[in-house]
Amino acid sequence: MAAGRYSFTIEQGSTLNLELQYKDASGNPIDLTKYSGKMQIRPSVTSTTAYITLSSSLQADGTGLNFSGSNGTTPPTSGSIGVYISAASSSLLSFDTGVYDLEIASGSFVSRILEGQVKLSLNVTR
Repeated sequence: MAAGRYSFTIEQGSTLNLELQYKDASGNPIDLTKYSGKMQIRPSVTSTTAYITLSSSLQADGTGLNFSGSNGTTPPTSGSIGVYISAASSSLLSFDTGVYDLEIASGSFVSRILEGQVKLSLNVTR
């Protein structure tokens, strides 16, 4: 299945808490119990620089991908993926626009499920 397209804005210095639902062609949630994930934001598809990398191994502040939804309590069988960037992590970002994709993996099976553009709205209040 081809990756879906979704563009979004990160507000620098604010928490990004985005919840995605991964479903099959029939609309049924995909069980993510045995999956891991990775998402990177880069200046361009060919760039070697990553502005930020999110994975299913959450950082101490919770930044990362949570396969138990954005609230951390939804079962992985629900197909819910929480994309979370803490206010502390977003305050360290300094770019105008970028591109991203989100990949999930189970064993040797890797699937790019979402891609798009990201805009960073710079923080005025510090």
